[in-house]
Amino acid sequence: MGVLRRLAGLSAMQQEMLDRLAIRALVENWAVWRDAGDWVRFATCWHADGTMCATWCQAPAAEFIAASKAAWAKGVSILHFLGGHSADVAGTRAIAQTKMTISQRGPVHGVVVDVVCTGRFYDFLERRDGRWGVVLRQPIYEKDRMDPVDPAATLALDAALLARFPAGYRHLAYLQTQIGYAVKADMPGLTGPEVEALYARGARWLAGEAA
Repeated sequence: MGVLRRLAGLSAMQQEMLDRLAIRALVENWAVWRDAGDWVRFATCWHADGTMCATWCQAPAAEFIAASKAAWAKGVSILHFLGGHSADVAGTRAIAQTKMTISQRGPVHGVVVDVVCTGRFYDFLERRDGRWGVVLRQPIYEKDRMDPVDPAATLALDAALLARFPAGYRHLAYLQTQIGYAVKADMPGLTGPEVEALYARGARWLAGEAA
């Protein structure tokens, strides 16, 4: 019986290791395939009922992919870079947090700017039929900045518009409103009730409740 218990323990450890590797690969594939416009493979990162909740688009995965394709075709430039990663795994469910930066280039008041926003991807994930996929992705926006691509350019922002959005992504939101998007104004940041509610929702997901 002792040998069987040890073997069972090793099997569980191996499964968790495989799950963690698959989760990290999923997160990395999401960023690479989305930014490369590899829409067919990008779609495989999601479960059919998956949802994306970004500043500029809150929609089921299929609609988010379609919106991303349309933005890509219009020349909207949004890129992602990933950093440190942590995952809480509970059986066939997980919450993954991955440090990231969002880099977007576009025109603001006639000046081409780069906005860089630092935060985390907070992902509700599930393994179904042996495949991990995204059920919900909710970014957490921690801080951002805006810089003219031409350092000699002069840029004056509308203070009232900038103040409409949380500090974690107000420059990103400013740019996105300038190119025609309706930006959600209550996304979670580093601290505050929105991110605390997200953490609580993640804990419920790991406990078996719906996302």
